[in-house]
Amino acid sequence: MATINTRMQDISQLPHELDKKKKECKAIIETPKGRRNKFKYEPDSGLFSLSNLLPQGFSFPFDFGFIPSTLAEDGDALDVIVLMDEPAHVGCLLQVRLVGVVEIVQTEKGKQSKNDRVIAVAVRSFDFSEVRSISDLQQSLVEQVKEFLGLYNKNSDKQDEVKGVAGPERAMELVDSAVRRFEKEKT
Repeated sequence: MATINTRMQDISQLPHELDKKKKECKAIIETPKGRRNKFKYEPDSGLFSLSNLLPQGFSFPFDFGFIPSTLAEDGDALDVIVLMDEPAHVGCLLQVRLVGVVEIVQTEKGKQSKNDRVIAVAVRSFDFSEVRSISDLQQSLVEQVKEFLGLYNKNSDKQDEVKGVAGPERAMELVDSAVRRFEKEKT
């Protein structure tokens, strides 16, 4: 009798397809814009689990996910905020352009660590087609992203302090570093 392999492919290890010249790569959406539920990809099962819930009246103001085949300093794939015309869906694979970073220091149990968030725009977009840098975005949108990230963990044992923003060059440095960390960990 033949056995069936029911193990799904680990999508966190899909190629990131980083194009340093275009500053583009792949991103996988975990939490769509407009949702209160925060989902997290679980590599062991290949599924998305509920990892957090925002309070009544709050929702994610952007799509939130990760860049595959990367490893951030916190041990997870590198987080990415994706700005696009309409919300994606959980598990959606997108081609994105890296435009900047929101620099964050996270405090958990008295210990501080960097937990920067890469900002990207969907390559296929009407609203963000001309955006190449975080400085191309409306300042009010950048402020809203910073405010949300500063408040996101308010009701948990983690506290986030936004230290500033940086442009696409810093985003490329973070992704490149996370790619090297992933490759080193894999060997």
